[in-house]
Amino acid sequence: PIPRTLHMSLAGIRDMSTIETPPEERLPIKTHVGVYDDKLIRGAILRELERSGQVFYVHNRVQSIASVANKLRILVPEAKVSVAHGQLDEEKLAEVMAEFSNRQSDVLVTTTIIESGLDMPNVNTLIVDQADKFGLAQLYQLRGRVGRGSNHAHAYFLLDRGKLLTSEARKRLRTISEATELGAGFGIAMRDLEIRGAGNLLGVEQSGYIAAVGFDLYCRLLTEAVEALHQKRGDLAGKRVALPAMPVVNLPLTAYIPEDYISLPSIRISFYQRLVTVRAKEQVWEIIREISDRFGKIPQPLRDLLYIVEIRLLAADVGIESVVTEAENIALYFAESKALDERLSLEIRGNGIKATSRQIRLDIERLGARWQEALKGILQKLAAELGRSDDGGIAVGG
Repeated sequence: PIPRTLHMSLAGIRDMSTIETPPEERLPIKTHVGVYDDKLIRGAILRELERSGQVFYVHNRVQSIASVANKLRILVPEAKVSVAHGQLDEEKLAEVMAEFSNRQSDVLVTTTIIESGLDMPNVNTLIVDQADKFGLAQLYQLRGRVGRGSNHAHAYFLLDRGKLLTSEARKRLRTISEATELGAGFGIAMRDLEIRGAGNLLGVEQSGYIAAVGFDLYCRLLTEAVEALHQKRGDLAGKRVALPAMPVVNLPLTAYIPEDYISLPSIRISFYQRLVTVRAKEQVWEIIREISDRFGKIPQPLRDLLYIVEIRLLAADVGIESVVTEAENIALYFAESKALDERLSLEIRGNGIKATSRQIRLDIERLGARWQEALKGILQKLAAELGRSDDGGIAVGG
């Protein structure tokens, strides 16, 4: 699935199933990522012809596709080369595809029109030039056009020599080269979600209601709305238990699980999901122990993420509905049913800290590096007053 669809399934808006058993005799596709080279291309085509197979050559620019086909005819005169693209008239395109399907040509130079709907077991070599210009889902779909029989297939994703790649392009090509096992589609989809975000509906570029309330709160409201609709239809009877709403926390921290710490996207997303759903400190301790045992010393970005989770739990305990960054301040807002009494507000006030019955504000500039300690201390003091604090918090070990 594309990132937006995958995110909708993870959020519970849509259902998702996975097929983990490949067709009989299906073999993994050998994937090669490298620089464009005439000798490499000639060798790949000749090897396919030697086993009486055929080749897809993908060049996704109609303006220059004819010249690419002519170059291949010169490079590999042993092969009969045909051309297919979406701007051909319908009859001509059908004729070219029929000839190729009937093995009257050896190499089909084409655009991405082949990326879905084709099942040609005799085509077992794919060559894609300028592969950095394709999305990860496109690369995966194109690779799926070969290897549909019992022969080992090869996919070559080639780059222009000397081309400077963007970081996203490098990530896409690394993912497609590493995820070669059968059934890798789900892992690739999750990696695509990480690279691109969830799309304009739920991604970085926000507008309308999402911009007004923030991504975290929007997801919470969205989840509650989905649960309500399911319950109204009776879909969730005995299947799901809605989690209690948690405070929105938006702090000036770079909080995430680094890719160089946990490399597999599926494992990172699994930990993200677990951290989002924790409702007790014991659950966080369990996650910390597991991460430390499996991956070693916890890096700072992940420490910051665990700190945010702890703040969320503490805020939930004392009736705070949001902890947000506003200019140079951290603002804590109490739920409508909660209020801070005068005695507590006086005790909390101090250098860089203001408190009223409805909110508490921390001045980040005045507190400096102490703001995280001060924020946690305030929440622990409030929890202690309510008789809910049983320890000094969550310790993130090495």
